[in-house]
Amino acid sequence: MSEVELYYIDTSALLPYYREELMSQQVESLLTSLQPPVLISNLTKVEFTSAIARWVRTGELNEIQANLLENTFNKDVNSGLFVCHQIIAAHFNQAEKWLSGRKTALRTLDALHIACSWDNAAKLISCDKIMHRSATTLGIDNIFITET
Repeated sequence: MSEVELYYIDTSALLPYYREELMSQQVESLLTSLQPPVLISNLTKVEFTSAIARWVRTGELNEIQANLLENTFNKDVNSGLFVCHQIIAAHFNQAEKWLSGRKTALRTLDALHIACSWDNAAKLISCDKIMHRSATTLGIDNIFITET
């Protein structure tokens, strides 16, 4: 029996799955081709909620649309499409190690996403070019979704 490959989706790739954006079609195609569950973290959930709040503040979404997005995401998590892993002390330690190496342009939260992906031996899925380049530099297997 072959081992199932794990995937970790960061927030930059998750958001286009729920709202029409440039990479929405590519993200949807990829996610539907994968065997669930896809890993996320509690950081992903906070960033997802933050993005929705920002879109409401800027008038890109109204409250009804925001609630629909949040409810749909929560149903997907509850159904097992996504499995949420906690960011733990080991992730902070690994992120700090990578950041102190000064070999990438990683930012704090992106380093934590990559550390969670790395710790779970999951291939990282991202639409963020800096995150993709940093993961590659660090030897983390990843999929970079970009405009076609």
